[in-house]
Amino acid sequence: MRAEEACKTYRELYEEGRRILEQAGLPDAALDARFLLEEVCGTNLQTLLVFPEKKVTEEEVNQYRAFIQRRKDREPTAMILGEWDFMGLTFRLNKSTLIPEQDTEVLVETALEELKRRGLGEAPLRILDLCTGSGCILLSLLHELRNAGGLGTDLSEEALEAARENAVRLVLQERAAFRQGDLWEPVGDERFDLIVSNPPYVPTEVIPTLEPEVRCGEPYAALDGGEDGLVFYRRIMKEAAGHLKPSGIIIVESGFDEAPQIAALMQDQKFRGIRTVKDYGGLDRVVLGAL
Repeated sequence: MRAEEACKTYRELYEEGRRILEQAGLPDAALDARFLLEEVCGTNLQTLLVFPEKKVTEEEVNQYRAFIQRRKDREPTAMILGEWDFMGLTFRLNKSTLIPEQDTEVLVETALEELKRRGLGEAPLRILDLCTGSGCILLSLLHELRNAGGLGTDLSEEALEAARENAVRLVLQERAAFRQGDLWEPVGDERFDLIVSNPPYVPTEVIPTLEPEVRCGEPYAALDGGEDGLVFYRRIMKEAAGHLKPSGIIIVESGFDEAPQIAALMQDQKFRGIRTVKDYGGLDRVVLGAL
Protein backbone atom coordinates (compact mmCIF):
# COMPACT_ATOMS: atom_id res chain seq x y z
CA MET A 1 0.00 0.00 0.00
CA ARG A 2 1.24 3.46 -0.89
CA ALA A 3 2.01 5.85 1.98
CA GLU A 4 -0.86 8.19 1.13
CA GLU A 5 -3.33 5.28 1.16
CA ALA A 6 -2.12 4.22 4.59
CA CYS A 7 -3.24 7.64 5.86
CA LYS A 8 -6.75 7.56 4.42
CA THR A 9 -9.54 8.99 6.51
CA TYR A 10 -12.86 7.32 7.17
CA ARG A 11 -14.67 9.71 4.81
CA GLU A 12 -12.10 9.30 2.05
CA LEU A 13 -12.47 5.53 2.15
CA TYR A 14 -16.25 5.83 2.16
CA GLU A 15 -16.17 8.18 -0.84
CA GLU A 16 -13.89 5.78 -2.70
CA GLY A 17 -16.33 2.92 -2.19
CA ARG A 18 -19.34 5.06 -3.09
CA ARG A 19 -17.75 6.21 -6.35
CA ILE A 20 -16.87 2.66 -7.40
CA LEU A 21 -20.42 1.44 -6.78
CA GLU A 22 -21.99 4.45 -8.48
CA GLN A 23 -19.80 3.93 -11.54
CA ALA A 24 -20.95 0.30 -11.57
CA GLY A 25 -24.53 1.56 -11.79
CA LEU A 26 -25.74 0.31 -8.42
CA PRO A 27 -28.79 2.31 -7.30
CA ASP A 28 -28.06 2.25 -3.55
CA ALA A 29 -24.33 2.91 -3.87
CA ALA A 30 -24.09 5.41 -1.01
CA LEU A 31 -26.02 3.23 1.41
CA ASP A 32 -24.18 0.05 0.47
CA ALA A 33 -20.80 1.80 0.74
CA ARG A 34 -21.67 3.04 4.23
CA PHE A 35 -23.04 -0.28 5.48
CA LEU A 36 -19.94 -2.13 4.30
CA LEU A 37 -17.57 0.41 5.86
CA GLU A 38 -19.43 0.24 9.15
CA GLU A 39 -19.10 -3.54 9.12
CA VAL A 40 -15.35 -3.35 8.47
CA CYS A 41 -14.64 -0.67 11.09
CA GLY A 42 -17.25 -1.61 13.69
CA THR A 43 -18.80 1.84 13.45
CA ASN A 44 -22.17 3.44 12.72
CA LEU A 45 -23.60 6.48 10.92
CA GLN A 46 -22.39 8.72 13.74
CA THR A 47 -18.77 8.12 12.71
CA LEU A 48 -19.29 9.45 9.19
CA LEU A 49 -21.17 12.49 10.48
CA VAL A 50 -19.08 13.39 13.52
CA PHE A 51 -15.65 11.76 13.04
CA PRO A 52 -15.08 11.74 9.26
CA GLU A 53 -11.33 12.47 9.70
CA LYS A 54 -10.80 9.29 11.72
CA LYS A 55 -7.83 7.37 10.30
CA VAL A 56 -8.40 3.87 8.99
CA THR A 57 -5.88 1.06 9.16
CA GLU A 58 -4.29 -0.74 6.24
CA GLU A 59 -6.19 -3.88 7.20
CA GLU A 60 -9.49 -1.97 7.16
CA VAL A 61 -8.70 -0.47 3.75
CA ASN A 62 -7.94 -3.89 2.28
CA GLN A 63 -11.01 -5.55 3.74
CA TYR A 64 -13.26 -2.69 2.67
CA ARG A 65 -11.97 -2.80 -0.90
CA ALA A 66 -12.59 -6.55 -1.00
CA PHE A 67 -16.18 -5.96 0.18
CA ILE A 68 -16.70 -3.22 -2.39
CA GLN A 69 -15.46 -5.51 -5.16
CA ARG A 70 -17.90 -8.21 -4.08
CA ARG A 71 -20.75 -5.70 -4.13
CA LYS A 72 -19.59 -4.38 -7.52
CA ASP A 73 -19.82 -7.99 -8.74
CA ARG A 74 -23.50 -7.84 -7.63
CA GLU A 75 -23.28 -9.94 -4.50
CA PRO A 76 -26.07 -8.67 -2.23
CA THR A 77 -24.95 -6.40 0.61
CA ALA A 78 -26.86 -8.53 3.11
CA MET A 79 -24.93 -11.64 2.09
CA ILE A 80 -21.61 -9.82 2.37
CA LEU A 81 -22.56 -8.66 5.85
CA GLY A 82 -23.99 -12.06 6.76
CA GLU A 83 -27.00 -10.47 8.44
CA TRP A 84 -29.91 -8.14 7.79
CA ASP A 85 -32.58 -6.28 9.75
CA PHE A 86 -36.24 -7.29 9.67
CA MET A 87 -39.05 -6.00 11.91
CA GLY A 88 -36.46 -4.11 13.96
CA LEU A 89 -34.49 -7.29 14.67
CA THR A 90 -31.19 -8.49 13.18
CA PHE A 91 -31.07 -11.93 11.55
CA ARG A 92 -28.03 -13.98 10.61
CA LEU A 93 -28.04 -15.26 7.03
CA ASN A 94 -26.19 -17.85 4.97
CA LYS A 95 -26.18 -19.01 1.35
CA SER A 96 -29.31 -21.13 1.93
CA THR A 97 -31.50 -18.33 3.32
CA LEU A 98 -33.43 -15.63 1.53
CA ILE A 99 -32.67 -12.05 2.48
CA PRO A 100 -35.58 -10.74 4.61
CA GLU A 101 -37.42 -8.09 2.60
CA GLN A 102 -39.54 -5.19 3.77
CA ASP A 103 -42.51 -6.56 1.82
CA THR A 104 -42.46 -9.67 4.02
CA GLU A 105 -42.92 -7.47 7.07
CA VAL A 106 -46.48 -6.97 5.75
CA LEU A 107 -47.12 -10.67 6.43
CA VAL A 108 -45.94 -10.35 10.04
CA GLU A 109 -47.87 -7.12 10.59
CA THR A 110 -51.02 -8.64 9.09
CA ALA A 111 -50.76 -11.65 11.39
CA LEU A 112 -50.29 -9.47 14.47
CA GLU A 113 -53.21 -7.24 13.51
CA GLU A 114 -55.50 -10.20 12.86
CA LEU A 115 -54.62 -11.85 16.18
CA LYS A 116 -55.15 -8.57 18.01
CA ARG A 117 -58.51 -8.12 16.29
CA ARG A 118 -59.52 -11.55 17.57
CA GLY A 119 -58.32 -10.77 21.08
CA LEU A 120 -55.55 -13.38 20.87
CA GLY A 121 -52.51 -11.16 21.37
CA GLU A 122 -51.82 -12.60 24.83
CA ALA A 123 -53.01 -16.14 24.16
CA PRO A 124 -50.70 -19.22 24.34
CA LEU A 125 -50.77 -19.69 20.58
CA ARG A 126 -49.03 -22.32 18.47
CA ILE A 127 -47.59 -21.01 15.19
CA LEU A 128 -46.27 -22.96 12.19
CA ASP A 129 -43.92 -21.32 9.68
CA LEU A 130 -43.49 -23.36 6.50
CA CYS A 131 -40.34 -22.65 4.43
CA THR A 132 -38.96 -20.77 7.41
CA GLY A 133 -35.47 -20.03 6.02
CA SER A 134 -33.70 -17.74 8.49
CA GLY A 135 -36.71 -17.96 10.81
CA CYS A 136 -37.36 -14.23 10.46
CA ILE A 137 -41.15 -14.54 10.19
CA LEU A 138 -41.66 -16.99 13.05
CA LEU A 139 -39.16 -15.32 15.37
CA SER A 140 -40.53 -11.85 14.70
CA LEU A 141 -44.00 -13.10 15.63
CA LEU A 142 -42.74 -14.79 18.79
CA HIS A 143 -40.86 -11.64 19.74
CA GLU A 144 -44.18 -9.76 19.75
CA LEU A 145 -46.41 -12.58 21.05
CA ARG A 146 -44.87 -13.25 24.44
CA ASN A 147 -47.01 -16.29 25.25
CA ALA A 148 -46.77 -17.99 21.87
CA GLY A 149 -44.58 -20.86 20.72
CA GLY A 150 -43.87 -22.13 17.26
CA LEU A 151 -42.35 -24.53 14.78
CA GLY A 152 -40.43 -23.65 11.63
CA THR A 153 -39.80 -26.18 8.87
CA ASP A 154 -37.49 -26.04 5.88
CA LEU A 155 -36.00 -28.44 3.36
CA SER A 156 -32.54 -26.95 3.90
CA GLU A 157 -30.67 -27.97 7.04
CA GLU A 158 -28.20 -25.15 6.39
CA ALA A 159 -31.02 -22.62 6.45
CA LEU A 160 -32.25 -24.11 9.72
CA GLU A 161 -28.80 -23.67 11.23
CA ALA A 162 -29.22 -19.93 10.68
CA ALA A 163 -32.76 -20.05 12.10
CA ARG A 164 -31.60 -21.81 15.26
CA GLU A 165 -28.75 -19.33 15.68
CA ASN A 166 -31.21 -16.47 15.30
CA ALA A 167 -33.50 -17.99 17.92
CA VAL A 168 -30.60 -18.09 20.38
CA ARG A 169 -29.50 -14.54 19.54
CA LEU A 170 -33.05 -13.32 20.19
CA VAL A 171 -33.42 -15.48 23.33
CA LEU A 172 -36.37 -17.31 21.78
CA GLN A 173 -34.87 -20.80 21.66
CA GLU A 174 -37.21 -22.05 24.41
CA ARG A 175 -40.29 -21.11 22.37
CA ALA A 176 -39.10 -21.89 18.83
CA ALA A 177 -38.31 -25.30 17.35
CA PHE A 178 -37.00 -26.01 13.85
CA ARG A 179 -37.26 -29.25 11.88
CA GLN A 180 -35.82 -30.26 8.54
CA GLY A 181 -38.04 -31.79 5.89
CA ASP A 182 -40.21 -31.28 2.84
CA LEU A 183 -43.00 -28.83 3.72
CA TRP A 184 -45.54 -30.78 5.87
CA GLU A 185 -43.35 -33.86 6.36
CA PRO A 186 -41.77 -32.72 9.68
CA VAL A 187 -45.09 -31.48 11.10
CA GLY A 188 -46.70 -34.85 11.81
CA ASP A 189 -50.25 -34.56 13.08
CA GLU A 190 -49.74 -31.33 15.06
CA ARG A 191 -52.30 -28.54 14.81
CA PHE A 192 -51.74 -24.82 15.09
CA ASP A 193 -53.61 -21.59 15.71
CA LEU A 194 -51.73 -19.82 12.94
CA ILE A 195 -49.89 -21.02 9.84
CA VAL A 196 -47.64 -18.59 7.97
CA SER A 197 -45.44 -19.07 4.94
CA ASN A 198 -43.34 -17.22 2.41
CA PRO A 199 -42.80 -20.13 0.00
CA PRO A 200 -40.92 -20.11 -3.30
CA TYR A 201 -43.24 -18.35 -5.75
CA VAL A 202 -41.23 -17.14 -8.74
CA PRO A 203 -42.22 -18.96 -11.96
CA THR A 204 -39.26 -20.97 -13.20
CA GLU A 205 -39.01 -19.14 -16.52
CA VAL A 206 -38.95 -15.75 -14.77
CA ILE A 207 -35.90 -16.50 -12.61
CA PRO A 208 -33.32 -15.78 -15.37
CA THR A 209 -34.85 -12.31 -15.82
CA LEU A 210 -34.39 -11.28 -12.17
CA GLU A 211 -31.71 -8.88 -10.99
CA PRO A 212 -28.28 -10.54 -10.55
CA GLU A 213 -28.46 -9.99 -6.80
CA VAL A 214 -31.56 -12.21 -6.69
CA ARG A 215 -30.99 -14.85 -9.37
CA CYS A 216 -27.32 -15.38 -8.40
CA GLY A 217 -27.13 -14.13 -4.82
CA GLU A 218 -30.08 -15.94 -3.28
CA PRO A 219 -30.79 -19.71 -3.08
CA TYR A 220 -32.49 -21.00 -6.23
CA ALA A 221 -34.58 -23.48 -4.26
CA ALA A 222 -36.07 -20.63 -2.22
CA LEU A 223 -37.14 -18.82 -5.39
CA ASP A 224 -38.42 -21.49 -7.77
CA GLY A 225 -42.18 -21.86 -7.53
CA GLY A 226 -42.50 -24.14 -10.55
CA GLU A 227 -43.99 -23.49 -13.95
CA ASP A 228 -46.67 -21.04 -12.78
CA GLY A 229 -45.21 -20.07 -9.39
CA LEU A 230 -48.05 -21.80 -7.53
CA VAL A 231 -46.66 -25.29 -6.88
CA PHE A 232 -46.03 -24.72 -3.18
CA TYR A 233 -49.32 -22.91 -2.61
CA ARG A 234 -51.23 -25.92 -3.95
CA ARG A 235 -49.38 -28.23 -1.60
CA ILE A 236 -49.82 -25.87 1.34
CA MET A 237 -53.56 -25.33 0.86
CA LYS A 238 -54.26 -29.00 0.25
CA GLU A 239 -53.20 -29.91 3.79
CA ALA A 240 -53.48 -26.66 5.74
CA ALA A 241 -56.97 -27.24 7.16
CA GLY A 242 -55.86 -30.55 8.64
CA HIS A 243 -53.12 -28.77 10.60
CA LEU A 244 -55.19 -25.86 11.90
CA LYS A 245 -57.17 -25.74 15.11
CA PRO A 246 -60.83 -24.67 14.92
CA SER A 247 -61.00 -21.02 13.75
CA GLY A 248 -57.31 -21.23 12.82
CA ILE A 249 -55.75 -18.74 10.44
CA ILE A 250 -53.45 -19.14 7.44
CA ILE A 251 -51.47 -16.21 6.02
CA VAL A 252 -49.08 -16.44 3.08
CA GLU A 253 -46.96 -14.04 1.09
CA SER A 254 -47.66 -13.97 -2.64
CA GLY A 255 -46.06 -12.80 -5.84
CA PHE A 256 -47.41 -9.46 -7.05
CA ASP A 257 -49.83 -11.09 -9.54
CA GLU A 258 -50.59 -14.36 -7.76
CA ALA A 259 -53.02 -13.31 -5.02
CA PRO A 260 -56.24 -14.09 -6.96
CA GLN A 261 -55.08 -17.64 -7.70
CA ILE A 262 -54.00 -18.18 -4.08
CA ALA A 263 -57.34 -16.87 -2.83
CA ALA A 264 -59.08 -19.32 -5.19
CA LEU A 265 -57.00 -22.18 -3.76
CA MET A 266 -58.09 -21.15 -0.26
CA GLN A 267 -61.70 -21.00 -1.37
CA ASP A 268 -61.47 -24.49 -2.84
CA GLN A 269 -60.41 -25.74 0.60
CA LYS A 270 -63.41 -24.02 2.27
CA PHE A 271 -61.45 -21.26 4.01
CA ARG A 272 -63.55 -18.26 4.99
CA GLY A 273 -62.91 -14.53 5.36
CA ILE A 274 -60.36 -14.60 2.56
CA ARG A 275 -58.74 -11.25 1.92
CA THR A 276 -55.68 -9.74 0.28
CA VAL A 277 -53.34 -7.15 1.83
CA LYS A 278 -51.18 -4.81 -0.23
CA ASP A 279 -47.52 -4.06 0.38
CA TYR A 280 -45.94 -0.62 0.78
CA GLY A 281 -45.78 -0.26 -3.01
CA GLY A 282 -49.51 -0.87 -3.42
CA LEU A 283 -49.13 -4.41 -4.80
CA ASP A 284 -51.04 -7.46 -3.55
CA ARG A 285 -48.59 -9.15 -1.19
CA VAL A 286 -50.38 -11.20 1.49
CA VAL A 287 -53.41 -13.50 1.38
CA LEU A 288 -55.28 -14.49 4.54
CA GLY A 289 -57.96 -17.07 5.22
CA ALA A 290 -59.51 -18.79 8.24
CA LEU A 291 -61.44 -21.94 9.11
